[in-house]
Formats: sequence, structure tokens, C-alpha cells
Amino acid sequence: MQGYIINLNKVKDEDLIVTIVSKGSLDTLYRFYGARHGTINIGFKIDYEKEPSSKSTISRLKDVIHIGFKWINDYKLLRLWQDFLALFAKHLKDAEDIGDFYFDIIDSASQEWNQQNPKRVAIEAYVKILEHEGRLHREAICFLCSRPIENDISLIRAFLPTHQKCTHSLGINAGALKELYENKSSLFLSDKEVDRLWLVLLEGL
Repeated sequence: MQGYIINLNKVKDEDLIVTIVSKGSLDTLYRFYGARHGTINIGFKIDYEKEPSSKSTISRLKDVIHIGFKWINDYKLLRLWQDFLALFAKHLKDAEDIGDFYFDIIDSASQEWNQQNPKRVAIEAYVKILEHEGRLHREAICFLCSRPIENDISLIRAFLPTHQKCTHSLGINAGALKELYENKSSLFLSDKEVDRLWLVLLEGL
């Protein structure tokens, strides 16, 4: 099966607890350290097998094959990708049945990551996640003071809308946000607005 590594935790003797998003499941597996093992890291797409353990409730990760991206050797792209994928670990921590949605979102983003500004890819993917989870706030009502927002909208964690004066943060053009929310396109967002939304995104899904 195939999946994306969203978290790694080192345990005794450099063994690893690996968290993987695959189609239909969130797997937490044990990987024994050994010279024959190739390097794995957060953000890597891998083909793997799960082997039940008689000594633990955690299955063993085995027969790992790294499925590389065309842009894997671009450090800047890889670093942004790892920052993005790491957000899923905390977000999906207590999830039981995740279906195919999160794997498909990550897989689609990986294919677009080097086609445009990757921060835009992440932002567009995040809006799809918010909509899927029923958390996308389209109404121009300030989350902090509960009053209507008539001009540009400032967004805080989870893309909650606020007045600029309430958060003292960069305002996002309302028309550009409408395009983002309705068509999942960041086309009308400026690079400055994209950088702001990326920082908001890094606060957590």
C-alpha cells in the first residue's frame, strides 16, 4: 500500500514510530533500525507493508520503498512540503476513520507542488479541508467582536474572519477570498496575502 509520512518519533536504539496517511487509514507503525533500511523522513511518499506483531499492539513497518517526487532535490520545496505535511499529524491524531479524503488531498498537492508557488497549493488544499470538515466560514462576521466586516478581512487560525482593527494583522481582499472559497483558487491573492495565509496555516489545521 502507499502513503505519506506525517510524523516520526525516535524510540530506543534509533527505532522509529512512523505515522502514515494512506487511502482509507491512518497507520501508526514500528520501524526497527537497521543498516539495510533506507532513509525515510516526514513528507516522503512510500510503498509499504504492515506486519502484525505478537509482542505489541503496533504493527511493524516493512518492505518500504521510497516513491520520489520530481522536485525532491529542491531543498526549499521539500522544506515547505515537510512543514505542510507535519500539520496533519496533530490534526488527525485522534481520527479513527479518515476515508480517502486526506490521502487524496495530499497526493494532489504533491503533484502541483512545483507547478506554482507551493504556499498557494497548500492554501487551496486547506480551504478544501475546511469545507470538507464543515469549518469554512464564508460569512463576513468578525469572530472576535461579532460585527459585520465591510472592508478587507483579516484571517486568524482556521481561517476565521476578523476585522483588521481587532487583530492588527494584514487584511485580505474580500473578492480574492470569495474566489478562494468558491473556486479553491488563490489566483487573485497577492504574494503578500499568500505569505500571510501561509503563516496562519502553520499555526495548525
